[in-house]
Amino acid sequence: MSDNDRGGQPGGKGSFGQSMKAVMWSFFGVRKRRDLEADATQLNPLHVIAAALICAAVFIGLLILVVHAVVG
Repeated sequence: MSDNDRGGQPGGKGSFGQSMKAVMWSFFGVRKRRDLEADATQLNPLHVIAAALICAAVFIGLLILVVHAVVG
């Protein structure tokens, strides 16, 4: 397949697992520029948005659990 034929997926053919991995590394704050550029060309933007929302919800849930454990 050529670069122009992406199978109808915007942004490339990256799997949802690859998107989760990229988002988790970004949440942690450690990304290499080479990996960031590769992600920009390979990952589906919708997968990245969904992964970010899931990670944010999990993070907020963990914060709430920690606060309840400390306060209560």
